[in-house]
Amino acid sequence: MSDEKNLSDDLNDMLGDAKEGAKKAADKAGEFAEEAKEKAKEFASEAKESASEFAESAKETFTSGDNKKILAGVLGILLGWIGVHKFILGYQKEGIILLVLGLLGFVTCGITSAVSGLVGLIEGIIYLTKSDEDFYNTYQAGKKSWF
Repeated sequence: MSDEKNLSDDLNDMLGDAKEGAKKAADKAGEFAEEAKEKAKEFASEAKESASEFAESAKETFTSGDNKKILAGVLGILLGWIGVHKFILGYQKEGIILLVLGLLGFVTCGITSAVSGLVGLIEGIIYLTKSDEDFYNTYQAGKKSWF
């Protein structure tokens, strides 16, 4: 009987230790969860601030009257086949030429649209690879209309 009692006592001690260990683990998990919540709040706050700064910077870039490099470059790549980038830079005659070529593509099975699209793509890439100063001096101040 004493062996059974010792075994029962040992099992009760082990059960008590297991309960105590589980409680400590639960407490530690709760602390970890609180820390994770705080870190997530900090991260979210920093992300909002960064997004706001980025949006403000992008707004300044796209609305800046001084340098239209990014806007003209992106539009040249995306909508160059209809000459949108030329109109952005103030080149009305060149913009109309690309627009007419692009629209003639509907009649010529896309041949003229492909040509005007290629021109827009090349110019968009050129615009985006130039430094801000070079772009401004070449295309806005110097009024170089093609390539």
